[in-house]
Amino acid sequence: MDTKEKKEYWLDIARYDLASAKAMLESRRFLYVGFLCHQVAEKCLKAYFWHTRKKEPPYSHNLLLLSEGSKFDELAKESIFRFSTN
Repeated sequence: MDTKEKKEYWLDIARYDLASAKAMLESRRFLYVGFLCHQVAEKCLKAYFWHTRKKEPPYSHNLLLLSEGSKFDELAKESIFRFSTN
């Protein structure tokens, strides 16, 4: 798979997990909602890792590691700065 396909792969399964989290929320299974939301964040960060680094993200569930590795923290800082100066 190329980079675009890898990004779409991670985003597709993140969407699936988000739909599952919504179903768990409706059935009041809150422990699973939290777990699935973590999975959504992780998979979105892995897609963003592919977008910025053009390579396989580390095999990790650590959101901080994935955000730093994908340079998401730099994007967030830049976005916050732009928001605060407008």
